[in-house]
Amino acid sequence: MEVSEAIVIGRNLFTTSLLLVAPIVIVSLVVGVLISIAQTVTSIQEQTLTFAPRIVAVVAIIIFLTPWYLSTLKDFTVEMFSYMNQIL
Repeated sequence: MEVSEAIVIGRNLFTTSLLLVAPIVIVSLVVGVLISIAQTVTSIQEQTLTFAPRIVAVVAIIIFLTPWYLSTLKDFTVEMFSYMNQIL
């Protein structure tokens, strides 16, 4: 295996992992900002208040996007196996 082939595999792995993690991080960020705004407006400074809605939102987005996650992972796996077959 040459360096360029390893770079292609690493780039594909990195972009696929970012693609899979991005919706979860974005939903967690948006929910956290909205809860922080609500806490600021109502002057409630309870630290544990932000965790429950974030966890519920992240679990909901994971359940909602599970078919897409599985499809993306399957496509990535098939692509990597075919790429390995071309290399060898």
